[in-house]
Amino acid sequence: MPKPLSRAQGDRWISTFLDAQAADLGAARNTRLAYGRDLLDFTGWLERKGISLAAADRSHVEGYLVSCDAQGLAKATRARRLSSIRQLYRFAFDEGWRPDNPALRISGPGKVQRLPKTLSADEVTRLLDAAASKGRTPADRLRNRALFELLYATGMRVSELVTLPLAAVRGDPRMILVRGKGDKERMVPLSTPARGALADWLARRDGDNDAARKAGKPASKYLFPGPGAAGHMTRQHFHLMVKDVAALAGIDPARVTPHTLRHAFATHLLAGGADLRVIQTLLGHADVATTEIYTHVLDDHLKDLVLNHHPLARKR
Repeated sequence: MPKPLSRAQGDRWISTFLDAQAADLGAARNTRLAYGRDLLDFTGWLERKGISLAAADRSHVEGYLVSCDAQGLAKATRARRLSSIRQLYRFAFDEGWRPDNPALRISGPGKVQRLPKTLSADEVTRLLDAAASKGRTPADRLRNRALFELLYATGMRVSELVTLPLAAVRGDPRMILVRGKGDKERMVPLSTPARGALADWLARRDGDNDAARKAGKPASKYLFPGPGAAGHMTRQHFHLMVKDVAALAGIDPARVTPHTLRHAFATHLLAGGADLRVIQTLLGHADVATTEIYTHVLDDHLKDLVLNHHPLARKR
């Protein structure tokens, strides 16, 4: 049996593992935070049992997963936690800290595949119109219009949108460079409405930056600045904004999140005849299998069209 580790030594295991994820694999900050939360929960459970990371065996990992199930955690959450534990122990094995990986042969609960929630083209139009009218000041309304037009035009992840630098959108570009998960870059085209909204917001941003410089304050490098330490609008702020705009548009806020607009972007492109590989590239998916879920959404859409509009499908 491996020699038990102190809590401090166990924390070092986790911090070293997370550092390696960032350095070797380019894991995004949010991914590392998720790993960290999962592993700290696992080590906390072990600690209450008087067991260390080094001493834990397969039965302990299985016991932890049973406890997660008893808490009512979703299958996807339990699957992610097992994945985090398995990757930590794989790293520990590679580093020679342990002679085995106790989580290697444990079958996870599996993920329930849910079709992404999306919006109709009419609902998206209503959202975009509502975003352009929401805000206490003209600057707020310009910013909100640019945020929603960019999100729908590009299908960006919300983290990619709020961290977009000013430099990426200079010169009225037809395409912009987006830095995604693992610092992977991709080019995405801009629609005419998005370019118009962007140009109006940029003019305002440049004026704000000039005023800041004259006042001896640093100018923000982000397209959508925020007052927090990060310097840009937070994902949480934008999430709440999306709910408010949905309500203003007369759409149930429970149906709309920033990710819903990303799904609408992909679904509407596919319905318009875009190639699945092109959509994969635009969304920044590493595997086309991830993108294929949108074909199921389209299948449901086509089925509804037949059932609702085909004369032989109507009730007599």
